[in-house]
Amino acid sequence: MQAIAVAGGGIGGLAAALGLAQRGFAVTVLEKAAALGEIGAGIQLAPNAFHSFDFLGVGDAARRMAVYIERLRLMDAIGGDEIAHIPLDEPFRARFGNPYAVVHRGDLHRVLLDACRANPRIALRVDSEVVAYAQDEGGVAVTLASGERVDAGALIGADGLWSKVRGQVVGDGPPRVSGHTTYRSVIPTENMPEDLRWNAATLWAGPRCHVVHYPLSDWKLFNLVVTYHNDAPAWVAGKPVTRDEVLSGFRHTHPRVQNIIEHGGDWKMWVLCDREPAEKWTDRRVALLGDAAHPMMQYFAQGACMALEDAVCLSHMLDAWPGDTASALEHYRAQRFTRTARVQLLSRAIGEHIYHPDGEHARIRNAIMSAKTSEDYYDDLAWLYGGTGLAS
Repeated sequence: MQAIAVAGGGIGGLAAALGLAQRGFAVTVLEKAAALGEIGAGIQLAPNAFHSFDFLGVGDAARRMAVYIERLRLMDAIGGDEIAHIPLDEPFRARFGNPYAVVHRGDLHRVLLDACRANPRIALRVDSEVVAYAQDEGGVAVTLASGERVDAGALIGADGLWSKVRGQVVGDGPPRVSGHTTYRSVIPTENMPEDLRWNAATLWAGPRCHVVHYPLSDWKLFNLVVTYHNDAPAWVAGKPVTRDEVLSGFRHTHPRVQNIIEHGGDWKMWVLCDREPAEKWTDRRVALLGDAAHPMMQYFAQGACMALEDAVCLSHMLDAWPGDTASALEHYRAQRFTRTARVQLLSRAIGEHIYHPDGEHARIRNAIMSAKTSEDYYDDLAWLYGGTGLAS
């Protein structure tokens, strides 16, 4: 049986490879970069991510990398006061069967990479960018940027926002530029203002801007994510910027918010993009996964969680439909589309109505969110955090 090719060696691609290998499939991961690794810093992991880790057999290793925060905390970036918080303690864990945690993206990627390297069914290749494919009843011929052809039984496009595989499957052009610019920094904990070293994923929400911070790497670091809705016109990824540029969108915020930014260093900039939900994820023996299928805004903190769920569902369906790859991939798409589309659209709405409102809009947000109990929030999130990738 020909190996399944996975385009992309990020979190979603490695998770897919791991899930497939555990179901007995041979897998070849084709990564375009010269080395396997992850760019970025912190990532939030809701209980549905841990459900997926357990399914993939890396739950214990992922838990060892994580910092278990006590609450999700919403602060007013103008007045400086707390608006609301969601406790993440034992009642939360009992309700959803797993914790909420934060982790360094590189640490999480390493957990998946180590598991893939330890599995003899998985081959990992670098300098191997997938640029096109052709297929017939016997399999898929994958073309790399080098001109090399790789034959496979199926192709999974886990090659991210600018997926070449999506370009052929969907053909919907470039992503939608949101106009939101995010600046990221990771600082030693001792450089974080002492009165803000909270064991929480904290959001300071303000007009057209917000700041998020939380501890990482066994409390050695703090992750800072600063976003400004500045109508940026074009995609940018990882561009170094000055502290003054970061502060320019936050002069109207509370001094505590500005103080957080002042303590950051080595800032880098991204202009956020997503896409409209698209139902066409498959082309017979080819399917999309993660950001290639459903790129979303960061505001629900679910991008990686959805990719992990995709990996669980994909491996389950290919195992459940032996010898009929096209049907297996269509069942995968059918089960995942509605759920991921809901998260895509809600991520936009959360950015508009929770992260960035102003004036009366913000006052309404504060009144609604401050009136909710912990159980209210848990009920609101049950559809999402209870998911495993095998439920719609």
